[in-house]
Amino acid sequence: MSRFVVHKHAATHLHWDFRLEMDGVLKSWAVPKGPPVVPGVRRLAVQVEDHPLSYIDFEGVIPEGSYGAGPVEIWDEGDFELVERDDDSITFDLSGKTLRGSYVLVHTTGKNWMLLKRKSG
Repeated sequence: MSRFVVHKHAATHLHWDFRLEMDGVLKSWAVPKGPPVVPGVRRLAVQVEDHPLSYIDFEGVIPEGSYGAGPVEIWDEGDFELVERDDDSITFDLSGKTLRGSYVLVHTTGKNWMLLKRKSG
């Protein structure tokens, strides 16, 4: 099992940073409308730079004048199990407080991905 975290980040625009512990870093996507909690909902997820693993526990305020300035709080966290991964999709099961079940990230174009909660069963 690996870890995941979702940071609620009130920077220039409110968004959620969805992060998966993979390849020794936190692979990260900005999700403007927040991760889906019900099956069938698709959410834009824009891939951003990888973050160090130490960032998984970060909560606080990024100071004015710094990239991403604004408050950051942990919205959800837990473990995930990687089911399948290739260049165009990542399928995984989340075991968080809020996000639970099967999810998939599907690459669309450039840095854009879609984050979907899959139907169970």
